[in-house]
Amino acid sequence: MLKDLLFTMRPKQWTKNGLVFLGFIFTLNEYWTPFSATMYRMLATTLAAFVLFCMLSSAVYLINDLVDIEQDRNHPTKRYRPLASGRLSPRLAAGTAIVLPAVALPAAFYINLPFGLVALGYFLLMLAYSFVLKHLVLVDVLTIAVGFVLRAAAGAEAISVAISPWLVVCTLLGALFLGFAKRRHELVLLNDQATNHRQILSEYSPALLDQIIIITVATTIMAYSLYTFTAEKLPKNHAMMLTIPCVLYGAFRYLYLVHLRNEGGSPEEILLKDVPLLVDIAIWIASVLVILFVFRA
Repeated sequence: MLKDLLFTMRPKQWTKNGLVFLGFIFTLNEYWTPFSATMYRMLATTLAAFVLFCMLSSAVYLINDLVDIEQDRNHPTKRYRPLASGRLSPRLAAGTAIVLPAVALPAAFYINLPFGLVALGYFLLMLAYSFVLKHLVLVDVLTIAVGFVLRAAAGAEAISVAISPWLVVCTLLGALFLGFAKRRHELVLLNDQATNHRQILSEYSPALLDQIIIITVATTIMAYSLYTFTAEKLPKNHAMMLTIPCVLYGAFRYLYLVHLRNEGGSPEEILLKDVPLLVDIAIWIASVLVILFVFRA
């Protein structure tokens, strides 16, 4: 029972909450000194923020599965989920979904007021998504994307650093790309049964989603490229532009997986399983850290 509960809390999707570390990573060049107490305090706070967002997102996943339990039973793969298959008690899932935010939200406000407000906003937005917003065409994916932005913003608020407009723009566009790719995968996978699982899919078509994906991936690459040489606190020699090929490869690799491998339904699964994409992300992170440390702003 506990194993099924943990599975429903989606630990694989906790990787999405890694966005809270962006604020810390992109301020390392300002605060890093050997054995700096400030730096270690910021890292500890960011880790705490990550744990709290994992708790909040897990509560949302539990609520979402409770709301969608009947639709999931009509899905070729989701019908095997613990709640849909009957292995997990709805009462236990509901109780856990109450306890997690009851603990996480007060702890978030204890870190500081702005972080607490962002965490609360994220949780309320995701509740609205579970009950209302996921039934509105385009708004459904936009809501998920805003949830990604709130994760990134929360990481900055937790350590009291300024939220870069580029952080908001790049996160939003990247999340929209992943979200619309996921909708396309669902539509292609379920075919004529798509609306039995998710009614909103009747408002989409593969052709429409392909056009939207092209727009979002192009604007994501452009926004990131502009960020690398216009953001104020980056190295003045524009060394961050060296990371653009990593973003290009990552976007192209993901499109390849969506269109030729029929993947994209679970971005977190791709992130954990696709070795070339994992290597690309590791190279991007290593490159960013080296550039921020070697070439101080």
